[in-house]
Formats: sequence, C-alpha cells, structure tokens
Amino acid sequence: MRRDEKRKTRVDAAFRLTVLLLAVSLLCTGCGKKRQPPEIDPRSSREIIEDLAVDYGRYGDAANKRVETLLRELRMADPDAGKRWTGIMELWRTSGAEIHYDVLPDGLPETDELAIVVLGFQLNPDGSMRDELIERLKVARGSAEKYPNAYVVCTGGGTAAGNATATEAGKMAEWLIENGIGSGRVIVEDRSLTTAQNAIFTYDILTDRYPQVRQLAIVSSDYHIATGSLLFGAEAILRADAAGGEKLAVVSNAAWRAPSGNLSGMFQAGALIELAGDADTAFEIYYDTYDIHELPPPEEREG
Repeated sequence: MRRDEKRKTRVDAAFRLTVLLLAVSLLCTGCGKKRQPPEIDPRSSREIIEDLAVDYGRYGDAANKRVETLLRELRMADPDAGKRWTGIMELWRTSGAEIHYDVLPDGLPETDELAIVVLGFQLNPDGSMRDELIERLKVARGSAEKYPNAYVVCTGGGTAAGNATATEAGKMAEWLIENGIGSGRVIVEDRSLTTAQNAIFTYDILTDRYPQVRQLAIVSSDYHIATGSLLFGAEAILRADAAGGEKLAVVSNAAWRAPSGNLSGMFQAGALIELAGDADTAFEIYYDTYDIHELPPPEEREG
C-alpha cells in the first residue's frame, strides 16, 4: 500500500473514532442526573381562587380534597393570600350557624361596639319597598330596641326600575326612623347592587367613620343569613392587616322566616369571587353562563 493510501486510511479511522466518541458523549449527556420536568408557568392567585370557589360551590364537601390541593397551590403562589383563603374556606365550610328568628339573641355588646347590618331587597318599580324587605326591617327594629346603643346599617342601592332616585337603603332608613329608631343610629350604604357589594361598601363606611364598631349582627331573610354572614366574614379576613387580624367580626344574626327562597352554593361561590375582585366571572355565575368545571377526579374527592 502506498504511503498516501495508508495515510488516508489512518485519517478515516481517526474520523470514525471521533464521530463515535461524540455520539457516545451526546447519548450520555445527563447520565446519572434526574430528568427535570418541563417548566410550567405558575397560575395566578386569581385563577386558583376561582377554581377553589367554583369547585366547593358546585360540589360541596365532595371537593374537600381538591380544595386542600388548591389551597396548597395558593399558599405556594402567594403565602398571604393562601392564609386568608384558608380562613375563608374554613368559614364557608362551617357557615351553617344557628339562625335566630325575629330578634337578636341575648349576650351581645350593650355598647356602640355593635352594628346591626340589615341586608336590602329589590324595590318595586316605583321605588316602594316589597313586603319581604319590610319584614326584615321589623326584625331589625326589634333588635335595635333590644340593643339601644347599637348602630343600624341599612345597605342596598338603586334597584327600582321606574324610579332612579330611590335606593333600598334610603327607603329602609326612612322606615326605621319613622318607626322609632333614632336617626343618629342609622347608617346608610346606598351604593351596592349585590350582597358582595353590601359587604364591601359597608366595611368602607364602618372602618372609615365608625372605628368603635367591632362586632356585626346580620339581619335578613332566613335563607340569606348564611350567605350574608359568610360574605361579611370573608370581607373582614380580606381586609385584615394580616391574616387572622380581623378588625370586625360577625357574631350573630336575626332573621325573618321567609315562606320561600334559596341561595345555592354556586351563588356563594360567585359572591366570594366578586369579593376577590373578579366581577366579570362573578356575574357569569350569577347569570348562569359560567362553564362549571367537571366533577373532580375520584382520587381528589372526600373519602
């Protein structure tokens, strides 16, 4: 074999060896190391809270394990929000408190530390009050007479289709004053159009102008008490300087015994989502246009 042919053979062999070593090196890249899963962008707190509210609102205790998974995810994404919503979920899951009919129970503060919050009801088209709202006011009046130092908050905005000047709270306040409750005790919140807004705007007024108020008692129809208490309690948790440091507490209730009426878990879910700042999703739920999630997988259900 001629010298140039031998030289070519050695070059070819070296090239093949280099290619082989490179291939082995590429195949072994990462050998001995745990393969990392692809990165997934973390979800926003709002997305997690929406799932949390919808899953529990739709499926109740059957979604408890799913709820705990979502709360862990929320605590990882936002520790402060995670603590607050853990408290809200605990409140929601225990919101079936005893209802006191006709008048507030004994044992509440005898001072202006107490505020009686009367939740509104849609007005007639001409701006007059419907019978159900008047019945709620009778319960509020009896409770205010029992606790003469308590403030009475009337809450509800303009819901009269044919009277733009009438508000639920304004009409309620007029009735209470005409029926013996001193005007200095009556607080008017007349901007709200939903129960969630009842809580938001009432807290605005109380925290800004009535710092002495520390405890709240909710007055409404019996089917509305659990929802009202939940939303006012949740708003207190969301407004606290730190989770667990609420300045206002819902401590009791008084109800009118309504012949009918119902508020679903999904309504409560929508209202909590509204408190969290997502009114668009809340109103999809209120108007039944929200695409409700499927039932959680069996392994994520309670039991």
